[in-house]
Amino acid sequence: MSDLTVPAATTPRTSPPSIATAGELRASGHTARGVHTEIRENLLTALREGRDPWPGLHGFGRTVVPQLERALIAGHDVVLLGERGQGKTRLLRSLVGLLDEWTPVIDGSDLGEHPFEPITTESRRRADELGDALPVAWRHRDERYAEKLATPDTSVADLIGDVDPMRVAEGRRLGDPETIHFGLVPRSHRGIVAINELPDLAERIQVAMLNVMEERDVQIRGYVLRLPLDVLVVASANPEDYTNRGRIITPLKDRFGAEIRTHYPHELDAEVAVIRQEADLVATVPDALVEIVARFTRGLRGSSSVDQRSGVSARFAIAAAETVAAAALHRATTQGEEHAVARVVDLEAALDVLRGKVELETGEEGREREILGHLLRTATAETARARLGGVDLALLVEAIEDGALVTTGEQVSARVFLDALPVLGESDLYDAVAERFGATNEGERASAVELALEGLYLARRISKDSGDGETVYG
Repeated sequence: MSDLTVPAATTPRTSPPSIATAGELRASGHTARGVHTEIRENLLTALREGRDPWPGLHGFGRTVVPQLERALIAGHDVVLLGERGQGKTRLLRSLVGLLDEWTPVIDGSDLGEHPFEPITTESRRRADELGDALPVAWRHRDERYAEKLATPDTSVADLIGDVDPMRVAEGRRLGDPETIHFGLVPRSHRGIVAINELPDLAERIQVAMLNVMEERDVQIRGYVLRLPLDVLVVASANPEDYTNRGRIITPLKDRFGAEIRTHYPHELDAEVAVIRQEADLVATVPDALVEIVARFTRGLRGSSSVDQRSGVSARFAIAAAETVAAAALHRATTQGEEHAVARVVDLEAALDVLRGKVELETGEEGREREILGHLLRTATAETARARLGGVDLALLVEAIEDGALVTTGEQVSARVFLDALPVLGESDLYDAVAERFGATNEGERASAVELALEGLYLARRISKDSGDGETVYG
């Protein structure tokens, strides 16, 4: 991840204003306001108008979001604490939407200073010399968000700045403030700076942040620059009791106005929404199978066999859905299917490639496949019961008890599977199952009926035999 990240735009970008000088800007009636005030006023406007300031976030509406909104209204810097894959970075990046779309800056300024409020020696000199002719440029809100992934090798120069030897070589005195090359935090003046995995910063580097967080000035190799930095500092961190890679030093933690705990989605619908939003699916994955993946992920988070300090990331569920879709596309390609649609049999593919993403408790190592398989079967049974409640499958059970066999597998096409289903006389049972799942083609129809068969097996009403890439219900 680069130090500077431009979040994806949620709305089309408009053209910047045509104002080109400080005089024109003053004549337009424009007033300068600090970034905390800007965010507060834009947030309150969105809430007043009933607009969602947090697009794409699911499961935080009654917990994390209200806490964050109150912190921003109070003008606090914020640190988010939570396990991996809880959406901390996404939440931080969504803050960009609370900035004005375009803001004026002194053209050529290193720190993006406001034309009415220059803070560096060079910008103040230019403002005095040029007056109303001071050139103005316009900066989009995406350019006012800087993101740094904290690593143990991050230096004070990266975050705060250092003396630039090239400027000294050009003839400037070593004590001249213009010899300083500013780091990420000063360059985020009038914007947002986000530090991911804050405990990974060496403690001496965290100390360098203390003045920035409280006095809003910077100290570089003996220089004390009274720069009234206007910046919102936000950070994310995993719980220290799990990572053990470092800690947030107490003085720095004290300078964050708000410490907010994130969490995994509490509701199944939110879990499904996250998967649907984030997964890049190369084939159709019916809603029922996405629900199975969501229930499976939630089951892992509640399992005593899984190390809950490490968490089970939302990325696990996303990767699982993408793997299931890939298995469906693989089958459709080799078997010449018109529609690539995932079925229950494709869920097994996820177990084989994802078991390394889950950390088990001590003593459970080596049982990944067994534990994940059990939880996947539980999730499938729960989904089948929820989706097929009220559908009488007795005729299908009777046909199988009378000797009918139904074969499926990772290389059995939907057409072959459907043709092998036992004839149930005049019954429209298969149509009823397909309708319950909203199936519109034979691939989706096969997926629905296969889930019904798996549900019967898990309810111990029929048997199943698997081997050599085939599964036979009988």
